[in-house]
Amino acid sequence: MKKDIVFALNYALNKGFQIHPNAFEILGKIEIRDLEKVIRDIVREKTKQKVFHINQEDLEVFLGLKEEEELLSDHKILSDPTQKITSSEGVVGFSALFSDRFSKLKRIVSSRPEAKLLKSISSVIATKSDSDIFICGLLVERSSERNVTKLVIDDPTGSLESIVFDKDLQNVANGLLIDQFVMERISLGRNGGFIVKDIIVPNIPDHVPNYSKTETFAVFLSDLHVGSRYFMEKELQEFVLWLSSPDPIARKVRFVLVAGDIIDGIGIYPNQEKELVFTNVNEQLKKVVEVFEKIPKHVKVFIMPGNHDPGRRALPQPAIPKKYSLDLWNHENFFMIGNPALISLNGVKVLMFHGQSIDDIVRTTPGLSFDNPTKVMRQLLQARHLSPIYGGQTPLAPEVEDMMLIDDVPDVFHVGHVHVVGLDLYKGVLLINSGAWQNQTPFQASVGIMPTPGIAVIVNLKNFKVYRKDFKTEN
Repeated sequence: MKKDIVFALNYALNKGFQIHPNAFEILGKIEIRDLEKVIRDIVREKTKQKVFHINQEDLEVFLGLKEEEELLSDHKILSDPTQKITSSEGVVGFSALFSDRFSKLKRIVSSRPEAKLLKSISSVIATKSDSDIFICGLLVERSSERNVTKLVIDDPTGSLESIVFDKDLQNVANGLLIDQFVMERISLGRNGGFIVKDIIVPNIPDHVPNYSKTETFAVFLSDLHVGSRYFMEKELQEFVLWLSSPDPIARKVRFVLVAGDIIDGIGIYPNQEKELVFTNVNEQLKKVVEVFEKIPKHVKVFIMPGNHDPGRRALPQPAIPKKYSLDLWNHENFFMIGNPALISLNGVKVLMFHGQSIDDIVRTTPGLSFDNPTKVMRQLLQARHLSPIYGGQTPLAPEVEDMMLIDDVPDVFHVGHVHVVGLDLYKGVLLINSGAWQNQTPFQASVGIMPTPGIAVIVNLKNFKVYRKDFKTEN
């Protein structure tokens, strides 16, 4: 056996790999340039997959000798606010927004048996029945004192305050999000107040996900922050190069989904200019194009805005306007979408949302934190709403239709914003927070936020197997 073959195979064996006899056969039949590099690449990738054997198929795939199955790469944009935005103004607009939210969420819970027993708040206050009663509305106030939790909910007919004494129910009550839809079973107390016997939220049902018919991979990214001096340009370029590599997973990637904050923007926070390499939005977007245009044309790229990107800041956000970057709009494999958006990839429904509302939810809900984003994402699915809290840091536009509602149950829920990679499974829905491509900033360090940047989250859409490829530690 040739010396270079022996050296390369010994490298694999010393790493704890087994080598199938059919791999020896292919090595004897063909001349392989830079065999050592090929074996190192195979060992590195299969170690990440925790598969410690090398066979003929591995060599054929890495060397491009095997004719792979034709991969589906179909997509449909099922929901996008870009063309639907019809903002009203002031009190009239917000009245229409919350009215739409209430009616749609009430429709969602209408399939529950309890829904048949629902009474309006005005009728409950007027009759004061001795029997248990069901009411529903939007939570406008939540407070705790002296081991008692008070809840105030509104419906179109009025407002009602109720009291929670039960300890388990108090835990549920304290996890409710302000302005979210809630159903209560209440009874009249001895002193005339209303006592909460049960709390029901819309929640998603147990879900059987859709899968791709072929082993097609999707990559989930967010928060590039191009233009910032902390932007990880080298690592992102390495990722783009990897998409064109002979890596078996890279060869099957057909979709890249970017969940907002593609640039760092201008004037987003005080003294931001001190942390910028490019102090012009157009220059920042030009750099995005420069990096992304090297993505292979067979890979479809979906780009949504975040709170750092140009255009409207209030939710829902339309796609980044054409006037800022025609180059992004004109690439045939780039798809500019609004925030939030629901897209279908080979039949797999992906709900994308940048995640601005996480700020308000973490600050107002006990037990939640920025370093565990999927726990917050569970709350959003339970509330069936992406941004329920009004009046916090997250601006909401007075739309006639509430486009932040989670109507269709997705197969994958993809969020960014917090710069921390998070993965979870909730009622059959795969939850992904895709981290960032920006190193820790001084502000993040000052508040104790530890980002996990430079990681591409990759999903096999045929079986939902998830891979995390860390470009920061490799380079």
